[in-house]
Amino acid sequence: MSNWIEIGTLDEIPQLGARVVVTDKGNIAIFRTAEDKVFAIKDECPHKQGPLSQGLVHGDKVACPLHDWKIQLDTGIAVAPDEGCVATYPIKMDKDIIMLSLTPNK
Repeated sequence: MSNWIEIGTLDEIPQLGARVVVTDKGNIAIFRTAEDKVFAIKDECPHKQGPLSQGLVHGDKVACPLHDWKIQLDTGIAVAPDEGCVATYPIKMDKDIIMLSLTPNK
């Protein structure tokens, strides 16, 4: 069962930016793309645990600020040749309000 929490509005996250939601499951990074798509992933690169929320967003990917690994925002999977993945979390929009589920995607 999902437990949805309100985390703010779309306008509170800059395009190509992120914010961090601190939860008892760890930090979750919320990203907004140039097309206003919103994604939620664990704020930890699978390589050296860099803070993905501080990375640069390009399309539907974020580049880790430590070693430039690219992570797909929709799946959490590292882009080849790198390997690994991070947990992703469901997001839903209620008009401009962002809702986050703390139950990771499967």
